[in-house]
Amino acid sequence: MRLTAWVFSTWRCTSAAPDAPRRCCAAQATVEAAVLVPVFLTVLLLALQPVCMLYTRTVMESAAAETARVAALWEGAPDDEAVVAFAQRRLAAIPDLAIFHEGGPLAWDIAVERTERAVAVSISGALRPLPVIGAFAGFGGTTDAYGNLRLSARTEVAYRPEWVEGDYRDWIALWS
Repeated sequence: MRLTAWVFSTWRCTSAAPDAPRRCCAAQATVEAAVLVPVFLTVLLLALQPVCMLYTRTVMESAAAETARVAALWEGAPDDEAVVAFAQRRLAAIPDLAIFHEGGPLAWDIAVERTERAVAVSISGALRPLPVIGAFAGFGGTTDAYGNLRLSARTEVAYRPEWVEGDYRDWIALWS
């Protein structure tokens, strides 16, 4: 009991010299916490936004690649609505939170472009930046009229390589 009383008395009050009067400094940690906690939370928020943007961008690129692959390998004439629905199902992996994606699951801009030998899929969307990053993005001019950041991903997949000549019927005739 006596040791406990000594530990708490030395923890609560300190003195500069043995004969000087004791002054209490128990509230010093409160002042330090009042300064450090907002700084720590600001740094945490600054680190959180790029992680959310990276996740959203990664899922967008993956969805664009998978959608382009499906559109390129589709038997017959692919239906654009079905291809867009496929991409929207892949984009559902992104949480419907403003720091990941703004506008809900139907707010994605998905474009499917076809040429003779390739399919290109472009996906773009917006996210609302956190206040600290939003201020810097606004000064940089990278936001839209609503203050959202735009992210986009584009993937192109070839039906067949350029060195392949002829049609499938020519290849079948060659090997028959």
